[in-house]
Amino acid sequence: MILGSTSKKAAAGFAPIAIGLCLTLIHLIGIPVTNLSVNPARSTGPAVFVGGWALEQLWLFWLAPLIGAALGALVYNWLDPD
Repeated sequence: MILGSTSKKAAAGFAPIAIGLCLTLIHLIGIPVTNLSVNPARSTGPAVFVGGWALEQLWLFWLAPLIGAALGALVYNWLDPD
């Protein structure tokens, strides 16, 4: 759904709608299952106060979005090289 929403070939003005709907879907699915935190900064605050196991797992909340963004860019360039 988001893939290509910011492309030059996509209709102007629809990227925020596609991105917002996808983020809403991620929250609707993830929050009931795992108390999802999409924002790494939101994960950092509670982890600092809890300490221990929360701080040990914090690296994943920062590294996973970076890896996901890199993989997403590679897949996008592979599917639609402009």
